[in-house]
Amino acid sequence: MSPLLPRRAVPECVLRPGREPRTSHGHAADRFVEIGSLTKVLTGTALTRMAAAGLLDVDDPVERWLPQAPASGITLRHLMEHTSGLPRTPPGVKGLSRDPYAAFGPRALEETLTRLDRISTSPAGLRQEYSNLGYAVLGAALVAAARQPYPDLLRRHVLGPLGVADEVLVAPPADRTLRAKGRFGGHRAAWTMSGAILPAGGLWATPRALAAVVSGLLVERKLGAPSPAWQTAGRLLWHNGATRDASVFAGAFADTGDWVLIHRIGGSPDDTDRIGLDVLAESRPR
Repeated sequence: MSPLLPRRAVPECVLRPGREPRTSHGHAADRFVEIGSLTKVLTGTALTRMAAAGLLDVDDPVERWLPQAPASGITLRHLMEHTSGLPRTPPGVKGLSRDPYAAFGPRALEETLTRLDRISTSPAGLRQEYSNLGYAVLGAALVAAARQPYPDLLRRHVLGPLGVADEVLVAPPADRTLRAKGRFGGHRAAWTMSGAILPAGGLWATPRALAAVVSGLLVERKLGAPSPAWQTAGRLLWHNGATRDASVFAGAFADTGDWVLIHRIGGSPDDTDRIGLDVLAESRPR
């Protein structure tokens, strides 16, 4: 077992099987928090579930569902597995500005789709490059195939079957959210992630619901084999996420049933990942 690394005290929530939630500095398991790129595993799961239902095929080319996109060799699977060749962020998004995705709405996505072949950095399928843009495109394709808005298709194919539809939302009630404190005691405004970037990282959820997602998808496998949207490291299936003010780590050893969900407000996302790995290390048989 490796000891937890020294870190700055920040609001933190730790959930693991058979234990009561461990919270500190005002965090809570039943309040809504930003989940950042952990949204991607829900989007990827929606893809595999919709494919199982016969609504699409994971190897469909993008232009089948988004005809404004030119033929580029990019498939839905490439988008899910980060092998599309698309860059990490949409054109015009430079670094982590005060609100980097605010201008990336439906119109900006439509314009971007028309030149997917020109903005790719490598041919589809050649190499893996993490892409928020790729998941924005994937989400748009799912919307077209389902003929439903993204929140509705996610509820139908993923959140409802997992029993967490009311605790994973695009816009949670303000009086049930946890946000970072500003310099003068107020709450800092969250990034605008409800536009075209939503399927890549815009959801809010309670840590309690996220724990149900992790155990339900990775251990109990209530919706079948885990989507390839999850990252792998040996036996470990995991994913993380971060916005300006929040970070999350989720991981599980499916063969032992051990899993962990860590959410923190403030502090370093790298620390959040390390805490999650340390907690999982504690559960390994000696």
